[in-house]
Amino acid sequence: MADNEAMLLKQEEDEDIKPILGEVKKQNIAYRLIKRLIDIIAGVVGVILLIPITIVVGAIRIIKKENDGPLFYEQLRIGKNGKQFRMYKFRSMCVNADEKLKEYLENNEEARKEYKKYKKLKCDPRITKVGKVLRATSLDEFPQLINVLKGDMSLVGPRPYLPREQKEMGEYYIGITKVKPGITGPWQIKGRSKITFEDRLKMDWEYANSSSLTRDVKILFKTFSKVIDKDGAV
Repeated sequence: MADNEAMLLKQEEDEDIKPILGEVKKQNIAYRLIKRLIDIIAGVVGVILLIPITIVVGAIRIIKKENDGPLFYEQLRIGKNGKQFRMYKFRSMCVNADEKLKEYLENNEEARKEYKKYKKLKCDPRITKVGKVLRATSLDEFPQLINVLKGDMSLVGPRPYLPREQKEMGEYYIGITKVKPGITGPWQIKGRSKITFEDRLKMDWEYANSSSLTRDVKILFKTFSKVIDKDGAV
């Protein structure tokens, strides 16, 4: 008798929950569709604007004699559900950046500690003079609108992590990769290079598990403010 009563109570609870779950599912679908539509529009406009910007950046590199490598830089990053993709950027570092970083960290203990904590360096020896300008204005990120148009990324989301960082992401990995990475996200509006890697993981996990259109719009507006202020840009 007790078992039957428990089953009846569970059925009643399930019936009460079903409409709520159905509404949440509809909201999630609507959010994803609207977000993708915005991404497509932004991607199309961005790719059109990318043409004259590329010409200008290319000309500046030639004038500054920093044309020893390709103008665009491709790097493997972790995308939604762990699928890797090639992320595009304007080159802001020297051609042998990885080797130079390894050598620099091996010979500089303080820099090694800084990189371990932030995954960035305030005085990064790999960044070129033109690259510093591109990073300060966030123009180096502009080609990622190609990734947005392709569907690899979104305008807003966790910043895409490097494959070598997967192990360090630990328990946050599954939660963060539930959504597409973004050109901007909570990390950008809260300090970027001032935020530790651990805090970045927490921010991205929280975003991925509570994202909404309203929040995305707020992040976009705050991003424009941060770009103008050059806050945390490295």
